[in-house]
Amino acid sequence: MSEPEIADLRAADAGVQLAWPAIRAYLAKHGLLLDEAPPPRQFSGGLANLNYLIHLSGKPFVLRRPPFGVLPPGAYDMAREHRILSGLSKVLPFVPNSVFLCDDKSVIDAQFQILEYRPGLVVRETMPPELAARPDAGARLAQVALETLGAIHAVDAEAAGLGDLGRPDGFLGRAVAGWSKRAALVLEDGTEELHRDIGDWLQANLVPDGPPAMLHNDFKLNNMILDPDTLAVRAVLDWDQGTRGDALFDFATLLSYWTRPGDPQPLFDMEQGPFHAPGFPERAETVAEYARITGRDVSNFLFYRVLAMYKLSVIFLQLGHRYRTGVTTEARYAHLSAIGTGIAEFTHEVAQGRAF
Repeated sequence: MSEPEIADLRAADAGVQLAWPAIRAYLAKHGLLLDEAPPPRQFSGGLANLNYLIHLSGKPFVLRRPPFGVLPPGAYDMAREHRILSGLSKVLPFVPNSVFLCDDKSVIDAQFQILEYRPGLVVRETMPPELAARPDAGARLAQVALETLGAIHAVDAEAAGLGDLGRPDGFLGRAVAGWSKRAALVLEDGTEELHRDIGDWLQANLVPDGPPAMLHNDFKLNNMILDPDTLAVRAVLDWDQGTRGDALFDFATLLSYWTRPGDPQPLFDMEQGPFHAPGFPERAETVAEYARITGRDVSNFLFYRVLAMYKLSVIFLQLGHRYRTGVTTEARYAHLSAIGTGIAEFTHEVAQGRAF
């Protein structure tokens, strides 16, 4: 693979450096040769997990480790992701295999894994120049995302060896309690009533769990690698939150990133996709299309919409809290708490029926 095919890398001197000699020595004990040239380089995307392009015996792979510092319980679990990828890669062609897991935290103070490298196009906060001139690009990206998520939700978990993954029973109730609890640990001063109101609404409007399905739990455009020409999906990444549960919550997570013209500024500030660009359907149209693709009942979708938006607000608050407490000093984290609070305010509007 030639270097021009590899995009989205930080400058060699700009990435967060790992203990590469220790990693090299550890991998050698397991029959894996980490090349010294070209040197490992960090990918530019992402706010949490750290991903690096490495070469093993001349072939490109991705080394992936959790973020530094104290992590929320159950988050950024490399062993969980390794298991999910190992199973799903057997039944879904767009899931890259995890070829190696290091569960010895003494090597770099954290677990890490090595994944297949899949080249292609990643769509981030703005429409790439090569797509901006294509009038069909927005509609095509939306359709690919929905069809890909539908394929994930149609997976036979038993066939993938994941039939015992997660706890589907009581999934939604635990999600409401869990995200409310996490919010209390990271919310900004003066927003206690806002979070209490959202938590109370979710408790009062809790719906029964839907049939269990395989969930990605953070599915969005920038977790997909696409064919630059056809926009067909080549890979879906970031499975460390994967589980089994109610598929509508997974779809609502995708929709939480679906920022449209006229939305409040914090939704744009999170920079999680170009969904306001020409061609992308409105959120209500997207719900209808997901229902058509999957055959799922979306009559109670407002609950899922509020829960997923609240989850998103808490995630940004968690990331911002890392900056507020000095765990990270990267400037790009400085404004994330304000975004999280802004998303929570919008979530409250959605719950009250004043927005969707």
